[in-house]
Amino acid sequence: MSKHTVLFELGCEELPPKSLKTLRDALQAETEKGLKDAGLAFDSIEAYAAPRRLALKIINVDGAQADTQKRFDGPAVQAAYDAEGKPTKALEGFMRGQGITADQVSTFQAGKVEKVCYLKDVKGQSLDVLLPQILQTALDNLPIAKRMRSAASRTEFVRPVKWVVLLKDNDVVDATIQDHKAGNVTYGHRFHAPEAITLANADAYLDALRAAKVVANFEERQAIIDQQVKALADEVNAIAIVPADLRDEVTALVEWPVALRASFEERFLAVPQEALITTMQDNQKYFCLVNSDNKLQPYFITVSNIESKDPTQIIEGNEKVVRPRLSDAEFFFLQDQKQPLASRKEKLANMVFQAQLGTLWNKSERIAKLAVALSAITGANPADAEKAALLAKCDLTSELVGEFPELQGIAGTYYARIEGENDEVAEALGEQYLPKFAGDVLPQTKTGTTIALADRLDTLTGIFGIGQAPTGSKDPFALRRSAIGILRLVTENNLDVSIEELIKLALAAYGDVLKDHNKTLADAVAFLEGRYRAKYEDQGVAVDVIQAVQALSPKSPLDFDKRVTAVNHFRSLPEAAALAAANKRVANILAKEAAPTGVIVESKLLEDAEKALYAEIQNILPVVQPLLAAKDYTAALSKLAALRAPIDAFFEGVMVMADDSDLKANRLRLLAQLRDLFTSVADISVLQH
Repeated sequence: MSKHTVLFELGCEELPPKSLKTLRDALQAETEKGLKDAGLAFDSIEAYAAPRRLALKIINVDGAQADTQKRFDGPAVQAAYDAEGKPTKALEGFMRGQGITADQVSTFQAGKVEKVCYLKDVKGQSLDVLLPQILQTALDNLPIAKRMRSAASRTEFVRPVKWVVLLKDNDVVDATIQDHKAGNVTYGHRFHAPEAITLANADAYLDALRAAKVVANFEERQAIIDQQVKALADEVNAIAIVPADLRDEVTALVEWPVALRASFEERFLAVPQEALITTMQDNQKYFCLVNSDNKLQPYFITVSNIESKDPTQIIEGNEKVVRPRLSDAEFFFLQDQKQPLASRKEKLANMVFQAQLGTLWNKSERIAKLAVALSAITGANPADAEKAALLAKCDLTSELVGEFPELQGIAGTYYARIEGENDEVAEALGEQYLPKFAGDVLPQTKTGTTIALADRLDTLTGIFGIGQAPTGSKDPFALRRSAIGILRLVTENNLDVSIEELIKLALAAYGDVLKDHNKTLADAVAFLEGRYRAKYEDQGVAVDVIQAVQALSPKSPLDFDKRVTAVNHFRSLPEAAALAAANKRVANILAKEAAPTGVIVESKLLEDAEKALYAEIQNILPVVQPLLAAKDYTAALSKLAALRAPIDAFFEGVMVMADDSDLKANRLRLLAQLRDLFTSVADISVLQH
């Protein structure tokens, strides 16, 4: 079968930069699916994307579908022929329907019944016929939120379509896609090379466009940007901040990237750098530069889509555009300093946190009370914790946060430092929001840890207290994320406190505001304990490991964490599978036959295997018990792994359900002791191998 290289290009008005990569990948995936569904084999597909085009190069694709046979089923052989072997009316009707004669009839086995059938040869369709439909379907299936229709065209797309290229090797495929007749003509850079370019063949595409100042390959364009940005940063001994999303967006905005370094006045560096970086990244799509200490430098890099004869003009133009934005940030920053943080409580008193739970100032006062109580657990200075809590929400009323909401907390840290607050208090104002997402960093200061914990506990307890717990997908106060934050703050800071204690402290801060403390306590504790699974699954821990620990319902998140670590380690040991199976067997026996009270009578241990198991348990107890007392569960389980051989030998050589009731009782006691040893860490019988 002949093989071909196909080029498809859809030329458009500028495509949305934030979704260019997604559109390219979806077009490739949908086309691959279409080709496979049509039974057309191919070696690979290369996908290209630039601001004004989406393109695919399909390498070594079949020229046509393979010829196939289609089976049409008729009646059972028994009903198709009479006793003399002549066709019955049933068979005649089938042949008439198919337009065939008796010599074209075949048979096949359908289960226990043999049936007649007609095997029709179906000629495979050519690539030229199939491809336009495959590509159109792929375009129709692209993830486009809002499609537009251009002029009189009946077709819709994310942007108006200007041209279509469809080549099979050297030949144009006769097709109409998106209401445009396919051809072999593309267009280069809008300004540098706007003339029509006739493509000789599919393989000529990339080079022809490159000559016309278009780098069609997204990754190649991105690599050029990376290289240029780094070179410009190196020239001033700086490091460029290149967030992945911004990098993709800038790559999607240019066909011929030319990076240029510009500068701004050093006086702006007095403004919180986060505000400057935010405005330059979000509004101007600039890459900011920092030094090795992560301090902003008075430079930025812009990526132009034009190779200018006078780059200075472009640089000066960008400097002119960014100046007012930086001036605005500076103005807000200076205005805010006219009013001390502490004096902003009046404005907080007018901002509602939640109708039933009061204002943001009410919340601040509760957090302060709770933070003082938590200081005994976190090791923070109670005076610092109280001060930080009362200042924590004050920057929400500032001009800077009004303009840049993502600076909440960060602005507070700057203002607190200016006002002479100590590092613990100042840092805590920014750290209160950490962790912001799964895997995010935690507060570095003890005061920050205390405020972050207090804030989340206050919200969670309050919302449960008024009966507005999250339901289904509705979680307006992000309590699920908040709960995982609480668990992380406790475990990763080694805070030995139960969930119940934490909620009780939060309830005490609420006082009479919440009516049913007992119900709130039960609901909030259950909710937090229910988040263990999500927390550990995020870390890649297997579900059965989590369930093994959950079976024991540890009260403290730190204790829970240590047990998960231990079981996770145990699971990787060679003895784990056999011991999990043995524990399951023991659990099943003890579920049917409760172990009698009293101690194991050594003289009633008759079999060698049960004597050996008993002796091994007695030897291991003095080793394991101190480890359990010290909550060194990993070491304890590792020691218990040594019991594998005597346990296996016990089940091979000893009948637990002996006819002698004393023997049976003694053996059940031995198994109960064994079970207690393992379940002092976790229920390993639930482990799956």
